[in-house]
Amino acid sequence: MPTDPVFAGITDEAADDLGGQIAALDALGWRMIELRTVDRIPVADLTDERFDKIATTLADEAIGVVCLASRIGGWGRPITTDFRRDLAELDVLARRARSIGTRYLRIMSYPGDGLREEDWRRRAIARITVLAEHAERNGVTLLHENCSGWAGTSAERMLELLAEVASPALKLLFDTGNGVPYGYDGFDLLADIAGHVEHVHVKDADEHGFTLPGEGEARVADCVKLLQANGYRGAWSLEPHLAIKPHEPGVLAHDAAATFVTAGRAMAGLFR
Repeated sequence: MPTDPVFAGITDEAADDLGGQIAALDALGWRMIELRTVDRIPVADLTDERFDKIATTLADEAIGVVCLASRIGGWGRPITTDFRRDLAELDVLARRARSIGTRYLRIMSYPGDGLREEDWRRRAIARITVLAEHAERNGVTLLHENCSGWAGTSAERMLELLAEVASPALKLLFDTGNGVPYGYDGFDLLADIAGHVEHVHVKDADEHGFTLPGEGEARVADCVKLLQANGYRGAWSLEPHLAIKPHEPGVLAHDAAATFVTAGRAMAGLFR
C-alpha cells in the first residue's frame, strides 16, 4: 500500500538561523530537516556545544534529521586538495549523525582540477573507497550526489563508482534539477540509476535559472513518478536555489523564507 511522501528541506535556503529554518518548516507543516549550515557555519565546523544545542532544539520541536550535507568531494574540494580534510570532516559528521538520529551524509566525487581523465577516475575512486570504509565502520552511509565530481553527471560513472567501491555504505543521491545547469538530461540519467537512489533533492531549472518545482525543464514530476515506480520510499528534500546563488558567497534574498515556502508548496503539489 502506498505511503505518504516524507517531505524535508535544506532550510538554510530559507534562513541563516535555526529559528528561521524551523519557522519555514512549520509554515509548510513538515517535520524533517536536512542540515547543511546554521548561522552560515557548515555543520562540521560548528562547535560541539553549538551542535548539541541545535540537536536539543530540533528534538524539542519534534523535527527529525534526514541527512547532513558535507563538503566532501564538492565543488570547493577538487581531487588535488589534502584528503585529510575530508577524513576529518567525515569523522566529525559521522559522530554527529549518530547522535542526531540520521545515517546519511551527502558527498560528491571531486572536481578534476585539470588531471588527466584516468588519473582523475583512479584518485576519485580510491578516495571514496577509503571514505566508504570509514563510513561503514562508523555506522553511516555516504550519498553521492549528481553534482560536482568525476561521477557527477554520468549514470555510467555512478554505476562504475558503486561497483568499484562495492560498499553498503555508499549509495546515490539524485537531485532532480542539477541536469539543467550541468547540461545533461536528468530524467534520462535517473532511468539508469533509479534502483540505487537512497535520497532525493528536489529543485527545478530552465535556461534562465532555477524555478519553482514543476515549472522548469527538469521533468520533476516525471522523476517523482519514475522513482516511485522503482520503489523509492525515502525523503524528498527541497533545495530550491531561489534565494541564493549556488557556490557563491552572499546573503540570502530578503524574501528567502517566503520563497522557500512557496517552493515547498509547489513541490508538495507534484504529489497530489
